[in-house]
Amino acid sequence: MAEMVVIDRSGKEHRVTGRAGTSIMETLRDSDFDMAAICGGMCSCATCHVYVDQEWTARLPAAQGDELELLRELGSYKPNSRLSCQVTFSDALDGLKLAVAPDE
Repeated sequence: MAEMVVIDRSGKEHRVTGRAGTSIMETLRDSDFDMAAICGGMCSCATCHVYVDQEWTARLPAAQGDELELLRELGSYKPNSRLSCQVTFSDALDGLKLAVAPDE
């Protein structure tokens, strides 16, 4: 099974089994990473904000449209910010490293 490396808000690193075909947000929410995911993946709240490790940003499709607009409104926005509801996990992302962004 493909895994991702998740750094929680306290800085602790975890290896988490990803579920191919589902959003990263679903895995993080279901794994108790204190991710509100209020809109349930509809790209309308930014409560599933993560920072993707620089090594991985180019391997993901770029943020576009509503996602990019929501991200840019956040005080904690960085160039490697993503809404985890907009990234679908696959076996090709085995080893993906990301950090859960601060709650806003």
